[in-house]
Amino acid sequence: MGLLAVWQLVVVALSLPVYVLPGPLDVLKALYADSDLLFTGLLFTLKVTVLAFAVAVLLGVAISFLLSQSRLLEQSVMPYMVILQVTPIVAIAPLIIIWVSNTFVALVTIASITALFPIVSNMTLGLRSVAPNLQSLFRIYRASNWQTLTRLKLKAALPYFFAGARISSGLALIGAVVAEFVAGTGGTQSGLAYIILESGVQLKVPRMFASLFLISLTGIVLFALMVFISNRVLGAWHESTVKTEH
Repeated sequence: MGLLAVWQLVVVALSLPVYVLPGPLDVLKALYADSDLLFTGLLFTLKVTVLAFAVAVLLGVAISFLLSQSRLLEQSVMPYMVILQVTPIVAIAPLIIIWVSNTFVALVTIASITALFPIVSNMTLGLRSVAPNLQSLFRIYRASNWQTLTRLKLKAALPYFFAGARISSGLALIGAVVAEFVAGTGGTQSGLAYIILESGVQLKVPRMFASLFLISLTGIVLFALMVFISNRVLGAWHESTVKTEH
């Protein structure tokens, strides 16, 4: 609140026009005046983000299961995953927009690619982080590969999975925003990124700040939701969620 107060005081003291730097009150007014447009855009961006995150989780977990079964397969596939991660998404997004005729599917695809790597890397690490003595115990009791995977490795990998999911949820949002910037879609398929572009052209800077505020708030909510789910699932059995008494 102190930072917002300083921001408002600076804007008033310097008499800055709203098209240069709007104050917090101007942003609040834009949120109220353009609420229908902004929240429609928020719902679209959120829809792309959630679907992309779901695709990244499903695909990432499936890839991790395969990679954990073979070191050779992991060493063969992981370099390509790293290349995909370090390649700027803005460089390949225009190609995806061209290749995929359905704009919404293209947006989800771009955001999914952005969010995929943390799931794969963390989940694969988790599946390989099982204590050797526990694996020996499962072999002594002649547990099948499926039983070992579902009852031992999967549980051991859950903390790693949720660590990756916290990062991936934010990356899915970033990917959705970048995809919207590249696609530049309007009408019923316009999210907050398109509203930012449109507001910039029209010099409606308070609306731009309002859109940025909603994007930031969405990212915080997604991260907090992942933390909440992680704590609920891991419960009291993992040291990352157990509160120690001093």
